[in-house]
Amino acid sequence: MHIQIVGLHAPNAPRLRSLLGPEHEVEALQAFPETGLIRSDVVISNSIGAEEAARLRCRLVHVPGAGWEQIACDALPSGTPVCNVHGHEVPIAEFVLHAVLEHGLRLWQYPARLDADAWAAAYADRPQHDEAQGKTLGIVGFGHIGQEIARRARAFGMHVVAITRSGKPGPADLAHEYVAASALDEVLPRIQMLALCCPLDDRTRGLIGARQLSLLPRGALLVNVARAEVVDEEALYKALLGRQLGRAVLDVWYQYPKKGQAPVTPSRFPLHEMPNVRATPHISALTPALLERRYAFMAQNILRLQQGQLLLNVIHQAP
Repeated sequence: MHIQIVGLHAPNAPRLRSLLGPEHEVEALQAFPETGLIRSDVVISNSIGAEEAARLRCRLVHVPGAGWEQIACDALPSGTPVCNVHGHEVPIAEFVLHAVLEHGLRLWQYPARLDADAWAAAYADRPQHDEAQGKTLGIVGFGHIGQEIARRARAFGMHVVAITRSGKPGPADLAHEYVAASALDEVLPRIQMLALCCPLDDRTRGLIGARQLSLLPRGALLVNVARAEVVDEEALYKALLGRQLGRAVLDVWYQYPKKGQAPVTPSRFPLHEMPNVRATPHISALTPALLERRYAFMAQNILRLQQGQLLLNVIHQAP
């Protein structure tokens, strides 16, 4: 079979080649060709525009991650299946719990050194910090990531509120409460820490706006590992500037660098410079184990395609 890995994941072609064996041709491309049909058995990419999608002639489009909002599914030729892959929930959940614990411990308020000159004053003036136990954590989106966050939060004695599209009750050992997104405003006043891990779509874009941020208790923590646009950009900046929102840990951004285009900042506002923002460059899931899990899954799906078996994680089937 012929497989093309296009774009950011092109450097991982040797990884996939080693999993599939020499009878499969794995081609790495920095970008799709500008003209002509794009022919391959499998195309792996996290971004396919409408014009590119229309030129595809393949048996499978595989997204090398969970998010597929950058795939122009409606433009794909009839019958083309699209699959995605998870495996990122463990490192992202650990990232979120680190943010929660850091918010309480406030390690930045302690001296950078404890030598003979600093020790006496540091010991005499040491400040108190907070605890995670007993705090209420709201989790918007309760799929793979949300559930892994909940497991860890419960271990720390936190009260977990799962905010989902339907609000349908789920496992009692994961969340204490299940709330529909339509009732979000009603629960925000008692949520001290809010983690966002939902997909980005028309229903979640701007879900957290000025009103929602104002309803959180003053000094609350917001952790966004979903997509930046789930939170209104300007409203977030103003809430942090006025300290209505205590802190934000942001791993996803409103503007990303693109090859051949002028450099950009992560946001139109100086969020990355604010003292109450922990800004990270979209790294919450980025571990060696993640790549191993994801490429093993994609290799399995490619073999299933070759053998005529049902594909796993089909998220779209072009009509």
